Amino acid sequence: MRPIRKCGYPLRNDDLFLDPPDAKMHDADFSFPNPNIDPLQGARKGHMHMTADQGIVFGILLGALVLFVWGRWRYDIVALAALVLVFMAGLVPAEEVFLGFGHPAVITVAAVLVISRGLLNAGVVDAISRYLAKMDSRLTVQVAVLTGIVVLCSGFMNNVGALALLMPVAIWMSRQSGRSPSLLLMPLAFGSLIGGLTTLIGTPPNIIIATYRAQTGAAPFGMFDFTPVGIGVALAGLIFIALVGWRLTPRREGGTTSEELFQIEEYITEVVVPAGAAIVGHTLYQLTSAMEKEMDAVVVGLVRGDRHTPAPGWYDILEAGDILLVQADSESLNALVENHGLELAADQQKHMDALESEDIRIIEAVVTPHSRLPGNTAIGMKLHNNFGVNLLAVARRGQRLKSRVARTPFAVGDILLLQGKMEGFKEALENLGCLPLAERGVLKIKPRKILLALSIFGAAMAAAAFNILPVQIAFLIAAMVMILIGLISVKEIYESIDWPIIVLLGAMFPLGNALETTGGAQLVAVKMILFSDHFHPVATLAVLMTGTMLLSNVVNNAAAAVLMAPIAIHLAKGMNVSVDPLLMAVAIGASCAFLTPVGHQSNALVMAPGGYRFGDYWLLGLPLSILVVAVAVPMIVFFWPF
Repeated sequence: MRPIRKCGYPLRNDDLFLDPPDAKMHDADFSFPNPNIDPLQGARKGHMHMTADQGIVFGILLGALVLFVWGRWRYDIVALAALVLVFMAGLVPAEEVFLGFGHPAVITVAAVLVISRGLLNAGVVDAISRYLAKMDSRLTVQVAVLTGIVVLCSGFMNNVGALALLMPVAIWMSRQSGRSPSLLLMPLAFGSLIGGLTTLIGTPPNIIIATYRAQTGAAPFGMFDFTPVGIGVALAGLIFIALVGWRLTPRREGGTTSEELFQIEEYITEVVVPAGAAIVGHTLYQLTSAMEKEMDAVVVGLVRGDRHTPAPGWYDILEAGDILLVQADSESLNALVENHGLELAADQQKHMDALESEDIRIIEAVVTPHSRLPGNTAIGMKLHNNFGVNLLAVARRGQRLKSRVARTPFAVGDILLLQGKMEGFKEALENLGCLPLAERGVLKIKPRKILLALSIFGAAMAAAAFNILPVQIAFLIAAMVMILIGLISVKEIYESIDWPIIVLLGAMFPLGNALETTGGAQLVAVKMILFSDHFHPVATLAVLMTGTMLLSNVVNNAAAAVLMAPIAIHLAKGMNVSVDPLLMAVAIGASCAFLTPVGHQSNALVMAPGGYRFGDYWLLGLPLSILVVAVAVPMIVFFWPF
């Protein structure tokens, strides 16, 4: 290793800091003249100073954190920008800028996401949730069973995917029993987080932490190394949520039913095509084309005599006396009447049954984190032309948006009221990346597919658990087998991968490297070592876990793990203890973002359907976070002693 001077006071690297086997981390040039001097003496006297390189990397990371919290730009774009900045500052060589995208953790996360899609397609979770409608109607039982199922599923598949399948069931059950969905959805989201703690593949932070352990010279954490602590925390969290936690969630009654959230008669207006109007004899397509350019309005029904036509065809020719059911705000409605010579119907709300028929349905759907809609508008996406659906209304955070709906950019968690043909709804929602919030139809369970998917998945887990194959290779093979046998279509391969997460990870690993090579991680570790001089190592473990947990509530959990793992490694070396308990603390903390809706995609996904506000997450999240620390710390010390 070549010695370079990075920090202000000399300490011996071999006394305090750990070099990874690849020898890419540089000595901090900490050398005491007398080897008998306490290696932390300089730090204790406050002689350590931040260098220019450390200041730059801390400044870039701080700026990235601020942008993560602000949310104006997507986190993968922010991470890439930060990566470019550390390269321009000379902290990451050009040949190492994109090495993070080939990191084993990145490959493993991508493979697990594809496998999760295969398990979903096979109907594994559907087979479990099929019988939930027969469940006891008592709320405590519903919370316990639903949350328990999502905890179990999240240990072996993508937690957002498990939540997405069970969320419509929870909403339907809430409406059947006349309760607010808010009582079930937040427990369900938090259950998906604690379920991911139980296995290596349960959550990206576990995969990341496993690879960082390899930098200490030990073998990476195995498939079930996280299980003893993870199961303990998950069980404690599940019991707390089922018995006490759901009582802490707010009861958001407005929005418990579609009738309450979307009062259709309030924003559907009937207009009459009078004799002599310029549009008589023209097609509906010609009218709607003009409407798209001039105003936010959609024709959702046509009444002609006794015939009611929901979602009429674009090439229907308009006749005098036709009544059009139009979704529009007041400004657009006035423009429609004035520009096209139409008249408001004298007897409004008489023909509301023209919105639905045997073939045409109105459904609610939620915008998922993987949707193509966020940031786009209904007009820009041309929903009717490209997907065959009409957008009737949008609800955000439990409140319906009442104006300029067609030109309002969508956001993750928005609830959309859509009208379209039943036969095309499934494909349209899949293409849009939206999740229907409605009673599920009869599920066609295919035991052979389920058994096949579970066999492939089980074989991959066994190969990784018994060190027959590296985990990234085992799951990559499993994903390829699922594709070859038709459990996953070619189109679904890339749709199932959460590309922003992949880009985030690929960009964050070089950033984490820069934090190490500049001595920044060592600097933070030394500050924490000073804390450990006055308290028991268990207290330091709790502080590290709590700090990681707080960080994961404002940034992506994978980013939190990448930033905190190097600090944990150097902290363990400085304290002269095993690195395993500290890495486990980072893994637990990174995956337990219960305090904000932006801490994890699961939290964001339930925000609008549950009608939650930003501050609502503290009500259940804070006591659950305290419980996690209280349970996890002693369990880590027991199973992974210092």
